[in-house]
Amino acid sequence: MKIVFVGHVDHGKSTLIGRILEGTGSLPEGKIEALRASCDAQGRRFEYAFVLDALAEEQQQNVTIDTTQIHFRTPSRHYVIIDAPGHEEFLKNMITGAASADAAVVVIAADEGAREQSRRHGQLLSLLGIRQIIVAVNKMDLVNYAESAFEQIEREYGAFLRGLGLTARAFTPISSSTGANVIRNEAAMRWYRGPALLQAIDEFQPTQSAEAQPLRFPIQDVYRIENRRILVGRIESGTLRVGDQLLFSPHHKTARVATIERWPASSVESASSGESVGITLRDQIFIERGHIASHEAEAPVESNRVHAKVFWIGAEPLRTGARYRLKLVTQNVECEVVALSNVVDVATLDHAATERTELRINEVGEVTLQTRGPLVLDNHDRIPTMGRFVLTDGSNLVGGGIISGAVYTSSKTVKSENIFWSESEITAERRALRNQHRGAVVWLTGLSGAGKSTIARGLEKELFQLSMHTYVLDGDNLRHGLNANLGFAPEDRAENIRRVSEVAKLMADAGTVVITSFISPYRVARARARAIALQAGAEFVEIFVDAPLSVCEQRDPKGLYRKARSGKLQGFTGIDAPYEAPDDPEIIVRTHEQTPAESVYQILTELLPRLRLGTT
Repeated sequence: MKIVFVGHVDHGKSTLIGRILEGTGSLPEGKIEALRASCDAQGRRFEYAFVLDALAEEQQQNVTIDTTQIHFRTPSRHYVIIDAPGHEEFLKNMITGAASADAAVVVIAADEGAREQSRRHGQLLSLLGIRQIIVAVNKMDLVNYAESAFEQIEREYGAFLRGLGLTARAFTPISSSTGANVIRNEAAMRWYRGPALLQAIDEFQPTQSAEAQPLRFPIQDVYRIENRRILVGRIESGTLRVGDQLLFSPHHKTARVATIERWPASSVESASSGESVGITLRDQIFIERGHIASHEAEAPVESNRVHAKVFWIGAEPLRTGARYRLKLVTQNVECEVVALSNVVDVATLDHAATERTELRINEVGEVTLQTRGPLVLDNHDRIPTMGRFVLTDGSNLVGGGIISGAVYTSSKTVKSENIFWSESEITAERRALRNQHRGAVVWLTGLSGAGKSTIARGLEKELFQLSMHTYVLDGDNLRHGLNANLGFAPEDRAENIRRVSEVAKLMADAGTVVITSFISPYRVARARARAIALQAGAEFVEIFVDAPLSVCEQRDPKGLYRKARSGKLQGFTGIDAPYEAPDDPEIIVRTHEQTPAESVYQILTELLPRLRLGTT
């Protein structure tokens, strides 16, 4: 189990870790004696914090500036301590350290109480999804082991954590300098009836092992050795075996594992999470750094729209419209901030009084990011390592976040193993250069009568006049032929959208701006359409053509609402079948408030920068 230790600077965190290492016999024989002798020679008082002073710069500055990982073992289990820095200037290193932790120990000095950094650390633990927390109230010897001092911190910091949706498993009074209540309870605090700190740590619940999670194997590099292409990387979760059929995302290419190789040279039949390996494939497909291998039955999400909680540590605020680099495992993509909400000051937990367009240093906000190309991800609560990312601005780390709300889709189609994707020598990039615009899928969704078809035709006309390759895929037109065998039951609607999405993907890959006009009532089907489009590396832009049901029913251009109300038409969206409005479309046009021409103009204004070359 990995445990991150966090605490305000000078609250005794390093001393506490030194005590734990000595108390569990985890130090090399003679280490403490050597440190004591060194201190005597220098005329310094020995401190257990010196055990962790591995960096000369730390010794000079007397603060922890980097994360350090230390192993120790109790009779119950093996642990890795992640020692994260407490000084405000090194908050970004604390994010790096805590990102891989299963549990946390927050160290608060009894004589000072919870400080601003203590609250920031609590917010970060919440942000990173760490739910198992112990609060070690340290330096009890400096308050004469007073129960009242302990209870005040327990009361105040406990309320703070509850405000974050966290509950500490234990508050433990300790003195790391004297060793009281660190390894075992001692007489100095007879009023305390709970477990000693190490006992409380042993009561942490084991987390699901990464090995039991779905396979995620990010490709870090491709080695070419003796005419072989070896895909190398670290298995983040799951188990990989020779003969496995792998799905490589993005672009949904499949191939079987021929060999699994370790260094120094040896071949194995399987490898699991945490191992760095190389693999060769039976099929020759183009794979590069940033691709993620998985099993088809438990594939990750592909999207160019990311919803996350972001903790900001950049000197310049995060602003809507600004661009950053998003790094998630081996992926590195450009992204744009398109929405920001629910901004919270981590020191006070105060919400911003008004809607904000920027996120300032040490604030947390819910952020929507649009990526330049597909991103392969998981929700943090499913596979933590695939749901955590950082944002950079140039060479500077400016923020970190966790992903939630991504929609998983699955395919019920069965593909023969004898079918292989045919790679064209004319790439999407070459087509875009010739056409002077990118291929894209522009997905119009909304109730019948909202104005989708009218807007689609108007948009197609405007794009054509701009010399762009464009075409409208209309829902009724496709049901005349390709989808003529499908009805309107939920499963038929899903298959209808799947087929349309596959056609649109191929057309976008050919360089066309494909405009689809479909009710497409289900969010999961639209999420799947997005993922399919991104397989071709095309832009996907969801447009919600919004109009109230009453307005659509009044328009009723095809008389369908009238038939549905009279009972002659069953399963009609908006009457006796649901419509799930988009949670976060790229564009919304409200056709009950503006004319079709105004809607088309609004769409063009937001769409053209995405399509034209030289813009993002």
